[in-house]
Amino acid sequence: MPIPPAGTTPPLPPAPGTPSPPPGPPTPPIPLAELLAIKDLGLRRIAGPAEAELLWVHTSEMADPYPYLLGGELLLSAGVLLTDPDHYVGRLVEAGAAALGFGVRPVHETVPGALTEACDRQGLPLLEVPPETPFTAIARAVWRLMAEARHRELRRVTRAQQALATAAARPDPVPAVLHQLAAQLGGRAVLLTARGEEVHAAGRPLPPETAVALSRLTRVVARERPGSPASATDTHGGTHLSAYALGGGEGLVLALAAGQRESGDHTVAGIAVVLLSLLAAPHQGADAAGRSAALVRMLLGADPAAVAPLLGAAGPWRVVHARRTDGTPADALTAGALGASLGTALVDAGRGGPEAVRLLLPGTGAQGEAVRPLPEAGGITPQPGWTLGVSAPTPVTALDAADALAARALTHAQATRAPLAVDAPVRGLAALVPPEQAAAHARALLAPLTEPLADTLRCWLSLHGNWDRTAVALGIHRNTVRQRVGRCGKLLDADLDDMDVRAELWFALRRG
Repeated sequence: MPIPPAGTTPPLPPAPGTPSPPPGPPTPPIPLAELLAIKDLGLRRIAGPAEAELLWVHTSEMADPYPYLLGGELLLSAGVLLTDPDHYVGRLVEAGAAALGFGVRPVHETVPGALTEACDRQGLPLLEVPPETPFTAIARAVWRLMAEARHRELRRVTRAQQALATAAARPDPVPAVLHQLAAQLGGRAVLLTARGEEVHAAGRPLPPETAVALSRLTRVVARERPGSPASATDTHGGTHLSAYALGGGEGLVLALAAGQRESGDHTVAGIAVVLLSLLAAPHQGADAAGRSAALVRMLLGADPAAVAPLLGAAGPWRVVHARRTDGTPADALTAGALGASLGTALVDAGRGGPEAVRLLLPGTGAQGEAVRPLPEAGGITPQPGWTLGVSAPTPVTALDAADALAARALTHAQATRAPLAVDAPVRGLAALVPPEQAAAHARALLAPLTEPLADTLRCWLSLHGNWDRTAVALGIHRNTVRQRVGRCGKLLDADLDDMDVRAELWFALRRG
């Protein structure tokens, strides 16, 4: 029987003639070279290939130990009943033995030449065991190597888990997790749709043929078909391929390609699958069925105020506009992660283009712990990697106006390089003027201005007449800003250097 590690129960052998599938190894396999490197054992490979992996140690003097082998063993024998070396080696190879260790003396003075030839011919590594080395010492050495390998594997998995968790907390969690996973596995990590369309990728690019093979493997686990497996593996041109279906009902698949597959890779990939499933899953802060019902009712003509409770809150609401601080476009998954951080699933990702991500927050929004929220932002905190513009609280019937206010706040935040800006509600003296009268006055005063000119003037006034910041906020040259503001002054027949004029125009632009 294979000699088990201390504290474990040896497996019962299958009945002769009815071999069962081998169970998974309790520890990582040990390269034969590591065992041969232990000089105290005095082992010497005299036949067969140099590369082999050991899963067990088994000692037997039976003429045919085949029924008692599980596969992957280093079989130790002194050849007590060895009569037909060629048949004996053939049965070991058929059983899946990894190597044969032959002890010399007292039965045989040397390793039989016929046994050496048979091992060379059938590709079974043959080790010569000197008489001073007991078989138990070899077994003890193998189990010690396995314990060390398991310890190294656990340390590697722990480090990978910490690195992946840190990546998942970044502002761009999905690409960060993929990048870290590719680095941990030394290959390529790709997030694909069920149809094989690439969403994100990290690591070394694959040759076209390997990429096609990986895409085919993706369709094996894609959950568009009933009964699809949760994972699948394959090899292509020496590259190990694997695919894992993500949970969350999004139909996404994590595909991996690496030049070699090491012990612990499957565990590391499993950690990434859990994290990506959570990041890709829709936020469950409000009932999905209720949200769908609300949207359907509004499309069919229902009053927004009547369906607001189905969206999770009756109000007030805030609109948030967000852009990546580094200027890169935000995809749907990254935008969804931002929504989860702010406590909402109502996210418009802007189709991954330069448009701002728009979010609708019921109530006062989520409140973070690491950064103190701005009181006027309703508990919304700055988000690392994002620039936010937040509207004032508004009823559900005025979300279109709040959308414009959030856009203005985002423009102001970008111009001032602030992580978050809030469009505060009208208060003070301005709140004393009835909204209808204020709007009528604003329309009359600003009638000569086109929309681009009005937007430029509004931005310029909000930034206290700073030409450079206005140019940054609007994405135009500062000379263009000067020309537009000068044009506004002529059309309005007003001196824009006069503080009273600026105050009145600001009031009109805010209420118009």
